[in-house]
Amino acid sequence: MLCELSVWGNFWITWAAITVLAFFSLMFFSGVVFYFYYVNPTYQTWRTKSNPKYPDAVKVREEIMLMMQGLVAASFCPALSLYLSKNGYSNGYCGVGEYGWTWFVLQFFVFLLASDFFEFYYHRIGHSYTSMWEVHKHHHSFPNPTPFSVIADEYLDQIVRASPLVVFPLLVPTNMDLLFFQYAVFFYAYGVYLHWGHEFVDIPLLHPHNYHINTAFQHYLHHAVSSKNKPYHTGFFFKIWDRLFGSLYEKECFCVSCAIAKGERTKEKFREVVIPDYSPLLKLSFWMNPTAVTSDKKKKTR
Repeated sequence: MLCELSVWGNFWITWAAITVLAFFSLMFFSGVVFYFYYVNPTYQTWRTKSNPKYPDAVKVREEIMLMMQGLVAASFCPALSLYLSKNGYSNGYCGVGEYGWTWFVLQFFVFLLASDFFEFYYHRIGHSYTSMWEVHKHHHSFPNPTPFSVIADEYLDQIVRASPLVVFPLLVPTNMDLLFFQYAVFFYAYGVYLHWGHEFVDIPLLHPHNYHINTAFQHYLHHAVSSKNKPYHTGFFFKIWDRLFGSLYEKECFCVSCAIAKGERTKEKFREVVIPDYSPLLKLSFWMNPTAVTSDKKKKTR
């Protein structure tokens, strides 16, 4: 199915098509989550928010602007991968083909583990070396991230993170539909969840204190406490990599579950929360110049 995106055999058209499709997908899925959890929060949604405060519209604008920049870079590798496959320069293929279902299933797990470790280690490098921190630090300008910050990165970060989409088909026979599906669901969709800013306290597998899986809390923690030479929780999906490299955060926990236990998420506390006015995000003048549209109106929760 995805091979049809490169039917023209033209890299530039393929890149443009993927960029446009990805833009609308990002804006729709991140936008829907943002609307229900940030524009119109309730006590129940706020109660599960890692950071009890909400970012203002100017900060969200910065996230979206950097997200769009990251999007152009992130779509480069998928376009290149499809172009190489279409023109016979790689081992990419569509359909089950001659390789059968055994290899189809096996490559799913191989690519998942390899991609997750690659994401972890590259992310760790971004916090461990000055030159790489200069690139990655822009993503950390959002200590209270929203779903719009999932790919709000500099060009280099997004190109490198998407590079397995090119490398895997160059190395081994790769089902392109499967590979792209994995990256769309396990890395983009799960990335939206990680930047969602809220926690699933009632689902054991995704509880902040679970042993195996990085949750939205671990990524919020990463944004809140990680910096240059402090690579806490740079893993994406599995916690095993941070555990092996000694980068788990082991100081006092400040997850939602612990905050609730301390009595910090009561309805009385919620009434003190101020919800920023996000309506300027719907005005073109605000996107052209955020100082052109000023609004001190903020909604007090009830």
